Amino acid sequence: MRRRAAILAVDGGGSKIDAALLRADGTVLGASRIATSDFDENGGPEHMRQVLEAVSRAGRDAGIGPEPPVADLGVYCLAGADLPADDRKMQRWLDRTELTGENIVRNDTFAVLRAGTDREWGVGVVCGFGTNCSAVAPDGRITRFPAVGAISGDWGGGADVGEAALWHAVRAEDGRGSPSVLAEAVPAHFGMRRPRQLTEALYYGRLPQDRLVELAPLVFEVALGGDAVARGIVDRQADEIVAMATTAIKRLRMQRLEVPVVLGGGIFRTDDRSFFDRIDRGIHAVAPDARCTVLTDPPVVGAAWLGLDHLGSGRAAYARAGRALTHARLATHTDATGKERR
Repeated sequence: MRRRAAILAVDGGGSKIDAALLRADGTVLGASRIATSDFDENGGPEHMRQVLEAVSRAGRDAGIGPEPPVADLGVYCLAGADLPADDRKMQRWLDRTELTGENIVRNDTFAVLRAGTDREWGVGVVCGFGTNCSAVAPDGRITRFPAVGAISGDWGGGADVGEAALWHAVRAEDGRGSPSVLAEAVPAHFGMRRPRQLTEALYYGRLPQDRLVELAPLVFEVALGGDAVARGIVDRQADEIVAMATTAIKRLRMQRLEVPVVLGGGIFRTDDRSFFDRIDRGIHAVAPDARCTVLTDPPVVGAAWLGLDHLGSGRAAYARAGRALTHARLATHTDATGKERR
């Protein structure tokens, strides 16, 4: 019988896809990380092709051939699995590929939540390129948001923070807004002198609009320097995170519980203490005993643990998987020539 794993765990966000193959005892057989490029649509051919590429590389790392199935159970926690129709579309694609004998499709927020707590319930907030939130109650009830951008009432993540930075930079320069260091710092990031030059570069397609996401760390840096306009953007982001998390808590009636709130994604890679304090205050105003934590482990750990939950594995399996699935481990993979590279 051809070798295969017990679990394939996949975490796919807006910037990368991690995949890992594990035994039922939590032993990691192989893992990979790939950077994602723009894909056509949620669950579309290019989106899922990138998932398949990550899985293929993990299979090579594990010494498991490319022919499916590579594992008995697949747990796919993917950005873009926002609406039930998205879930079904991805499920159909996965069923056709027969990558795994059984498929579980979840939004990537579920991986963040599971990786950040030893419980199987709580609130998970992802704030990376975009933003999303999901929550699970102790009795298994679930709530989530569509999280498909402004049309579903969302604001936040690097893309929105970056756009806000340019918006304020332009208005600071032309007099419609308050003075701000952003007027110089934003265009300088792209080697330009004036916000108007950056606007024209975006308008005429000389610079992809997606690159505005690069401005998010700059906004936090300028805010830490005392700029009131940048601080306003950072505060708005904190308030949006609070709004999502507390709405989920109230929907599931968890206000009086010691509910874990796990924060994951690039926006949380900041040393801005006032940003986190604002989030803590907002969440504790609704759920006084809530425990807010920033996820430092790779979210694919959560996808793996969801698989172990499904199999009913013992506690040692979770610890074993968690110890092995580090960022360093995922950053090292085997390419087609058999050479290990970073």
